[in-house]
Amino acid sequence: MAAVVFGLLALLLAGPVPTWLARASWPIRSPRAALVLWQAIALAAVLSAFSAGLVIASWLLVPGPDGRPTTNPIDELRQLGIVPWTVAVIAFAFTLLIGARLITSTVRLAIRTRRRRARHRTVVDILSQAVDGDHPVSAADLRVLGVDEPLAYCLPGLRHRVVLSVGTINQLSHEELTAVLAHERAHLRSRHDLVLEAFTAVHHAFPGSPVVRGPGLGQAARRAPGG
Repeated sequence: MAAVVFGLLALLLAGPVPTWLARASWPIRSPRAALVLWQAIALAAVLSAFSAGLVIASWLLVPGPDGRPTTNPIDELRQLGIVPWTVAVIAFAFTLLIGARLITSTVRLAIRTRRRRARHRTVVDILSQAVDGDHPVSAADLRVLGVDEPLAYCLPGLRHRVVLSVGTINQLSHEELTAVLAHERAHLRSRHDLVLEAFTAVHHAFPGSPVVRGPGLGQAARRAPGG
């Protein structure tokens, strides 16, 4: 019974529920609440899928004649019957496959992202201009690029950077620059990069799942404070 409950919950959380949330209009009005709910749904879907697979796989550990878990596949087959035994083996293999795909996707993405970020940080440090210590926007983590196009973004990590362009500094007032810097540092402080990285890893592992896509949630992410 537990396996059925977990299985149905995983299917609902991986399909209809995120699809409904992506089509809803209220996430635009309450973006932070929508993002928290979205993350909770994704986590619950993964945990439910694992739980369903492990519960079914536990059938393989039914007690034998001596009261201990059986380890002989023939004994297990005789006790469970061919259909339940086959379902248990497939469920266990499917659970292992899900776990392997998630771990592989997460590790590959983490390595690739940090290598790309390190190269980007090196290039920014080389090309950036010095900022006068008396300048209103001067800071140890700030880098200014000598381009006229307005640019403002952050590079997260232990050696984080906030990157502005000369065009941005020239076009914005002191109050506006302060707001831009506060916005970028909110990204760094809240480690939004880790949240996006986790969902990107799930998307790479299971690209067709509605739990990692949806225009409504994308708009909510752009409107969230500090997001």
